[in-house]
Amino acid sequence: QVQLVESGGGLVQAGGSLRLSCAASGSSFSVKFSMGWYRQAPGKQRELVAAITSGGSTNYASSVKGRFTISRDNTKNTVYLQMNSLKPEDTALYYCNAGGSYSGYWGQGTQVTVSS
Repeated sequence: QVQLVESGGGLVQAGGSLRLSCAASGSSFSVKFSMGWYRQAPGKQRELVAAITSGGSTNYASSVKGRFTISRDNTKNTVYLQMNSLKPEDTALYYCNAGGSYSGYWGQGTQVTVSS
């Protein structure tokens, strides 16, 4: 089993910043897992925001490149998403994922709301 607990969401004005954290635990968790952040806005499909491999390689959705930074601390089994220059269109429920979107594990999500 793997448990993922997200934190750090909230309400912020456009142009502001938030930092999301996701702490992983459980007997099935491995630091070899790639980890990622996904988001889902009302009426839209869940989409990848950013992902990071165990070795630190990253990829980002084009809509957040240059504004968001994903990082991980393998000693704490935690992945972070630093979000700067937030826009109203970034408003969504943000989910943490470990092990990939097809057969991996998901957190419960943390709400990010950006007001204009």
